[in-house]
Amino acid sequence: MHQFDKIIDRSPSYAYKWEKYKGRDILPMWIADTEFRCAPAILNTLKERTEHGLMGYTLPAHHAPANEAVVKWMAQQYDWNISADWIVWTPGVVPAFNVVCKAFCEPGDKVMVQTPNYPPLIAAPKLHGLERVDIGTVAIDDRWTIDFEDLEKQAADPKCKLFIVCNPMNPVGTVLSAAELQRISDICVQNNVMLCSDEIHCDIILDEHAKHIPAGKLEAFKGKAITLMAASKTFNVAGLGTSFAIIEDAKTRKSFNQAAQGLVPWVNVMGLSATQAAFTECEDWRQDLLTYLRGNRDYLAAEIAKIDGLKLLTPQATFLAWIDASGLGVDNPQKYFEDKGIGPSPGIDFGDKNFVRINFGCPREQLEKAIELLTR
Repeated sequence: MHQFDKIIDRSPSYAYKWEKYKGRDILPMWIADTEFRCAPAILNTLKERTEHGLMGYTLPAHHAPANEAVVKWMAQQYDWNISADWIVWTPGVVPAFNVVCKAFCEPGDKVMVQTPNYPPLIAAPKLHGLERVDIGTVAIDDRWTIDFEDLEKQAADPKCKLFIVCNPMNPVGTVLSAAELQRISDICVQNNVMLCSDEIHCDIILDEHAKHIPAGKLEAFKGKAITLMAASKTFNVAGLGTSFAIIEDAKTRKSFNQAAQGLVPWVNVMGLSATQAAFTECEDWRQDLLTYLRGNRDYLAAEIAKIDGLKLLTPQATFLAWIDASGLGVDNPQKYFEDKGIGPSPGIDFGDKNFVRINFGCPREQLEKAIELLTR
């Protein structure tokens, strides 16, 4: 696992995470990509594809190895037997849930969004003339979960046509249990609400007792739930712009595709190759990654617990920590962290100004530096 300890200079790659604080003495720990070099199998696959020399059009549906890799991955990881026909490739989950808003809602409709959530998801309803209804999270037994009472209340409004949820949750890191998913499906089906589940972090489950269940497996939805996934977060290939929706119901899939026509481009041909390699050749690398991230998470949780004014409910998944800074007694926790030399994601962008989100998907040395800066 020493591969994850290596600090790599990202400045030559114009990485968004590092460009934000360029020229400032601030350690970037914000946007959700990791500081880890891709698995060798992915880099080798990309090299082979480049050496072929032709980068013309490639229809994702024709890339049989990538589609077969997704089908196999779903069966292996989630005991979910899907057909390649259910896969709709998209250049990121953000375009995908925006397409969902366009496909299944009309201006004036309401979209329920589990909050806090990451900024593009929070912004999506308004972009389509829709009203966002925030469904908050509550802390129960040192774990964040959905406010089900509010979900039940809001879903009863006939104007609520869609519920968009993250599972695992970003930024709080919760993996929804089978019972919680059953309750979501009961509420949505009873009120004729479509479910769109952003599951981009589903392959980064850190709690060994937690189990990810894809939304598309929930029988009550009869294949109409829309499941969004990608290799991008786990295998650090987000810059290749490749993700996929899994939609079993043919009518729902057709509506999704029609809403995307003329607006959403085909995915990157390199991204298809990277996804294929990630899901077929990189399981040992992923297991090492999970072990390393568990160590980082546990270290961060222990250190945050020692700092007056900060609180962290240990995340079950992802490489993100949602830190409650309300105890600091400052008006702007983001500025407090930046003044210390650390650049987290501002909680206000996710729906709560009293929090910050720290990305611990980095070499331990960088995480230790962050703690040192924070405790000076």
